[in-house]
Amino acid sequence: MEEAKIYIHALLTQNKFELKDSKITLFNEFISNENNINSVRIIQENQKMIMANWKLKTRIDDVISQSIFLPNGTVNKQYQAKIDFEKLGWDDIVSFEIQGLEDTGLQFNNSEELISGIPEKSGDLKIKLLFRIDDEPENSILNEKSITIIINPDPKSLWKDTESDKNDPFWKEDNVAVADRFLDKKLVVASKRGRSHANVGSFRDDDFAFKNINDTGWSVIAVSDGAGSAPLARHGSKIACESVVKYFEQIFTKEYLKDFDETLLNHSQNPDEESSKKISLFAYNNLSKGAHFTHKEIEKFALANEKELKDFHATLIFALVKKYDFGYAFLTFGVGDCPIGLLNKDLTEITLMNWLDVGEFGGGTRFVTMPEIFQSDKFSTRFGFKMVDDFSYFMLMTDGIYDPKFVVEANLEKIESWKEFLEDLKGKNEDNCKVDFNKENDEIAEELSKWMDFWNPGNHDDRTLAIIY
Repeated sequence: MEEAKIYIHALLTQNKFELKDSKITLFNEFISNENNINSVRIIQENQKMIMANWKLKTRIDDVISQSIFLPNGTVNKQYQAKIDFEKLGWDDIVSFEIQGLEDTGLQFNNSEELISGIPEKSGDLKIKLLFRIDDEPENSILNEKSITIIINPDPKSLWKDTESDKNDPFWKEDNVAVADRFLDKKLVVASKRGRSHANVGSFRDDDFAFKNINDTGWSVIAVSDGAGSAPLARHGSKIACESVVKYFEQIFTKEYLKDFDETLLNHSQNPDEESSKKISLFAYNNLSKGAHFTHKEIEKFALANEKELKDFHATLIFALVKKYDFGYAFLTFGVGDCPIGLLNKDLTEITLMNWLDVGEFGGGTRFVTMPEIFQSDKFSTRFGFKMVDDFSYFMLMTDGIYDPKFVVEANLEKIESWKEFLEDLKGKNEDNCKVDFNKENDEIAEELSKWMDFWNPGNHDDRTLAIIY
């Protein structure tokens, strides 16, 4: 009755009914009336119910209007995002479910509160959180909250893959991949047209060629990168590689190499200054002639077709390798910005077999089509020689590989960078794309070609990589 008395007194006061002394007895009788007491109780219960309902409604509205920022995703790229109920202050949500992930490539794990998967479509993905707050009836309709996940398109899909013109007189395959024998080792090489070329239907400017000169025991491999600014660079690189192979196939005979083979044998037993000079002289004379022959072949073709030599600008790296009883001999030449790397057997040392025409030292990219490189006082430094008992990998690559994977020239001389590169090749990459260097693997050429589809912002040039392993 005391609660009824307080409540009715307050009600009268609010309505400007003054409780005079003369009315006290009447008031006490009024508040003692059972009907009035019950009315007050009903009013108070209704008030409590209204307040509880209001509190529940506002709490639901708070959850619905609360901002949630989930990370953006990318089509075809692994996605994972946690809806952390505890951090969001949603401890009072007693049941929930996620809708709208059907046919998206994503799933929701209730126990881990985790959205994960590989998005299949781009756009603003609208998902629904259906939930019930504590104190809501179990049979009540679930509340609905909208959550947006922005899925960006796969950057690769924004690039067109337009076939090059097969009717062009200088047409060549957009993508080539080959696996073969190289001495007693295996060779895999792939050359892939860059996205920048594929997008507009232009040609692959890179090229390569190799040959096992069987009766001498020597093998030759060449890689070339045609200059993007040269209209016929694609053919310049092709002539360059084929000319190198042609030259050494003609020049390297058993009789011609007899003295050099003896020099290398003597050097392996006693690496003195005299044998070193003979090797350097042989490398300079023969590799320089091979490079100059290549230059002349391109020049001859340009003249025959009434084109300018600069239209065929192309870099050139090549190597001649032979296996002797005492180990392997390497002779190398390079002009341009394509590196040649030799990794020792236990992957503890990298030998960069050429310097690159980049940066302060190189002064900019040079091409085998430039006559001035043969008169330069640096010409003699373009040749390399090394003898090793054995090796794990010997690689030649164009800048389409070097730029995204090594970034700067200095990294080419760091064994750690090459180890990371090998790990990348073996599957440690965003695409989980693997090249299996098992010598029994017959699919390695296709694997290397597929690996070359890696995405690297800003690097969409042709890619060529030759690996002897």
